[in-house]
Amino acid sequence: MNALLLDSQLCFSLYAASRAMTAAYAPLLAPLQLTYPQYLVMLVLWEADGVSVKALGERLQLDSGTLTPLLKKLEQQGLVTRRRDDADARVVRIALTRRGAALRGKAQRIPERLVCQLGLSLPAVARLREELNGLTQTLREANAASPLKAS
Repeated sequence: MNALLLDSQLCFSLYAASRAMTAAYAPLLAPLQLTYPQYLVMLVLWEADGVSVKALGERLQLDSGTLTPLLKKLEQQGLVTRRRDDADARVVRIALTRRGAALRGKAQRIPERLVCQLGLSLPAVARLREELNGLTQTLREANAASPLKAS
């Protein structure tokens, strides 16, 4: 096996799968007028409304340069508000508006519809998610411990 063939690369398989997953969500999210990254932000806020931008970025593994435009767009759509924390003005909190909270009901069936579209069982999806989460953790630990970090 030639290790330098594109089809031999795990990274490319993950990249292609990620792009295909994002594309699969597009028609499901279109009626909600959300992009896939916006949907991820909304998922976090439906779990825990009023989180800080920092906590949101950590949860989504996004830096503020990527997250800020997403939040601005969601605010323009009337789905969230951004406000300084009363106790610490350095902290910006993101809260759902009534419209943003109501959107949760419209999004409720998206995961089920996606699983049906994939043709996988719920246990198969759960196993795949666990394996990917394990791979992510392994890669993070390896990157953190690596003395050969890129400069």
